[in-house]
Amino acid sequence: MHDLDHRSFSLPGLRRRGSFETVTSLKRLFQSKSVARVEDYPNYMIINLDKGDICDSHFVKLLFETEKIDIVLHFAAQTHVDLSFVRAFEFTYVNVYGTHVLVSAAHEARVEKFIYVSTDEVYGGSLDKEFDESSPKQPTNPYASSKAAAECFVQSYWERYKLLSQEAVMFMDHINIQKSCIHGSGLQTRNFLYATDVVEAFLTVLKKGKPGEIYNIGTNFEMSVVQLAKELIQLIKETNSESEMENWVDYVNDRPTNDMRYPMKSEKILGLGWRPKVPWKEGIKKTIEWYRENFHNWKNVEKALEPFPV
Repeated sequence: MHDLDHRSFSLPGLRRRGSFETVTSLKRLFQSKSVARVEDYPNYMIINLDKGDICDSHFVKLLFETEKIDIVLHFAAQTHVDLSFVRAFEFTYVNVYGTHVLVSAAHEARVEKFIYVSTDEVYGGSLDKEFDESSPKQPTNPYASSKAAAECFVQSYWERYKLLSQEAVMFMDHINIQKSCIHGSGLQTRNFLYATDVVEAFLTVLKKGKPGEIYNIGTNFEMSVVQLAKELIQLIKETNSESEMENWVDYVNDRPTNDMRYPMKSEKILGLGWRPKVPWKEGIKKTIEWYRENFHNWKNVEKALEPFPV
């Protein structure tokens, strides 16, 4: 990682979990393990607010005042496309209103930089046309729609106040290491980047990105969902035959909309000097090993990985 002489913080998983008394909760927050300093980088702070609320404007404002933050990487979002079909209003509230609260507080605190992390799904799906940063937003599900709307709020703050904002649109894919539930045919393809390459991409945008710009973070490596499932099964379960592998695949009904591809151009960030370094075979093996060592740290993770309710 590159050293940055700023008071920085990121919100990797901030979700609405009910209201609370702000001052008391802020005190509890900094007495708990919800705040972690990054080893060897004392100016970095990662905040997981299990008791926090991104939609509580008073709390968020107090957080900025207390910690004197000058750089924000906004990863926080209500996630999982499947759930967004049945909790659309919750996704709208958290992802759109919550982002508005955060960017407004950042503006009032006069932060130096604000990076909003979006998703390739804001462009909608395409079988052949590649999307670049100027492509129109055509989301096809409530999750992507909420992320697209939040983008608009961030962009509006740049246009009105010249808040030093950048947006990073990236491929966000999840790996399931229990029995694989495949939506529909499983022929939908997705693109994958290893975690360290994603970190380097955000640091590149942070250090070299032009304020007010959008940067697509992507890769040309593409794989179908069913092929990914089979590779994972083979690597984790060490299956010896196609029939044995099929015992670990469960085809379920598809969700209402499921884009086939998200082809995206990333020449703009490549122009800043970023390149993905970890090849697929190496990255997927490291990812599996990481999950083996850390999967037990999550609570009720099986429920989070359930297929779309039909």
